[in-house]
Amino acid sequence: MTIQTVASLKEFFRDALHDALSHQHVAVEDQTEHYVVNLLTLFSDADALFERDAREPEPRSRLKPLVVMLGEAMEAPTHEARFRGLQRLGDVSLFIAGFFSAGFARKLVDVDYHIAMGGRAYGTLAENCGPARARTLRQVFAELAAKFTPMVDALNEISESSYQHSDRDRLRLYELWVKTGSERSRTLLRKLGIEPAPAARSVLAH
Repeated sequence: MTIQTVASLKEFFRDALHDALSHQHVAVEDQTEHYVVNLLTLFSDADALFERDAREPEPRSRLKPLVVMLGEAMEAPTHEARFRGLQRLGDVSLFIAGFFSAGFARKLVDVDYHIAMGGRAYGTLAENCGPARARTLRQVFAELAAKFTPMVDALNEISESSYQHSDRDRLRLYELWVKTGSERSRTLLRKLGIEPAPAARSVLAH
């Protein structure tokens, strides 16, 4: 593994995301790219990603289940609180799906669940941005909702840039392609000598 020295995390994520989007042939607006770079920089600090549960005898950091985040957002007492709750749901879903998709293998909740929840959260934000919200922010959420899976592919590339795939990883890539239709997973499978069968996704869809 090569160690790369950068002036800041934001600089690293900006360059890495730009390159990954280019490799994945994903075109997004500059403001959307800027939003995701800020998200990655923020969540590089575990304290921003995880929450401490003060109710436990020894408070520890944990990540709320997405369905709990959604419930809290929907039941929020104000429009602003609901907005922030949905924004966090979308942001956390994107980050976890992008950087920890391999860790979902053999778990009940898989990456497709995070993609669905995050995409819907961003879509709801885009549809309900009030006049107080900038038009640019509405466009960012709309683009993230429409291109959630391709953005996850780009983040997967960043997280696996120095990674060698094992036989188990090949199976995982195939599972990801079947569940999400990830173009990146299909491309990697082909590079590894595996041709994904379209019938597999057709059977799952029905």
